[in-house]
Amino acid sequence: MNTISRSDIMGTVRNIGNGGKMESDSIRTVWFQQILCLIYFEEHRKGIGNLETVERIPFIEYFCREVDFAERPSPRLFITHIPYYLVPRGLKNKKAKVIYIYRNPKDVMCSYFHFSKKLTASATDNFVEFMNLFLEGEVAGSLWFDHIKGWYEHKNLFNIHFLMYEEMKKDLRGSVLKICKFLGKELSEEDVDAVVRQATFENMKNDPRANYDNKLKAYFGIQKKGHFLRKGTIGDWKNHMTAEQNEKFDMIFQTKMKDIPLKFIWDMNEE
Repeated sequence: MNTISRSDIMGTVRNIGNGGKMESDSIRTVWFQQILCLIYFEEHRKGIGNLETVERIPFIEYFCREVDFAERPSPRLFITHIPYYLVPRGLKNKKAKVIYIYRNPKDVMCSYFHFSKKLTASATDNFVEFMNLFLEGEVAGSLWFDHIKGWYEHKNLFNIHFLMYEEMKKDLRGSVLKICKFLGKELSEEDVDAVVRQATFENMKNDPRANYDNKLKAYFGIQKKGHFLRKGTIGDWKNHMTAEQNEKFDMIFQTKMKDIPLKFIWDMNEE
């Protein structure tokens, strides 16, 4: 896997800025990749195409193979984890549409912990140590709070829609309809049903085009057995965090996010 430089990213996103769609913020990324493929590609939706989701909708910050993004046919669809400050002028002309999928950070942290343990160069197998690293931004991707705040505080620069992961879990059909409306993509009721049916977590986990299982070694250097997709549930943090850890996290969250009015759901039973 070869990462690309800041200049490469800037050149790529200039091309995206001319009418592409980009998603940021790794179940959220992989799940949304599948949803977009089901929405935009009929052969994917009907199960007659074997092209993997990462081939249809690549990351802009990784060169897994030689790709000329400028030559990709419209609509140009991409996913990314990059922070807002790596995005150059090309995306700020508002021709491109950005959908930012965000998830409550306690579940992000727990999911990231399990993913990182699969990596050859895992920082730690100890959850207490990992929580400290996560809250200090000493993990790949840096500080979660800075990432989401950066995009939200600069949202007026972009044609952007924020979508909560938990909302997608609780009302997938309604979320698919919101995505289609924002993107200006019309689907029949039958096609919407097909998207929702195939985009459920269990169906996606069993879909080799979307589950990344065969990419674990190639992309992430993962040698251990297991699935890329683990649970994808809401509130799994309760199975990892003590009351004291939860209190510490809440205090940091309230301080860091006090000026960000985005809604967060921490438990499946929350409305």
